[in-house]
Amino acid sequence: MARWKRFEEMDVWKKACQLACTVYEVSRQGQLSKDFGLRDQLRRSAVSTASNIAEGFERGSDKVFANSLAIAKGSSGELRTQLYIAARLGYVDSEEMTELVAHAEEISRMLSGLIKHLKAS
Repeated sequence: MARWKRFEEMDVWKKACQLACTVYEVSRQGQLSKDFGLRDQLRRSAVSTASNIAEGFERGSDKVFANSLAIAKGSSGELRTQLYIAARLGYVDSEEMTELVAHAEEISRMLSGLIKHLKAS
């Protein structure tokens, strides 16, 4: 963890926050804004990704941080699943869904690399 002094310095956290904000913007529109269950679940999984990165970092242990990053990675997978469902329901157009899924996949890859790094040290 010596590489960063604050979780706010981490690119993966910044990207996860940006994705969460984008999910909020997208979920304010159209039919998705009226499907409260799916809309709220999308928002929760997006926010959970960024929040678990921050929480794990703040706990101060590489082992705990790696575990929190794994939870964040799981939330990113949940978000991708919910985006696929939203697209199938016609709530999100395929181009927008593809863009959001790609962003979530990038975050997952970054988290995987960081988990491996932490477990190796």
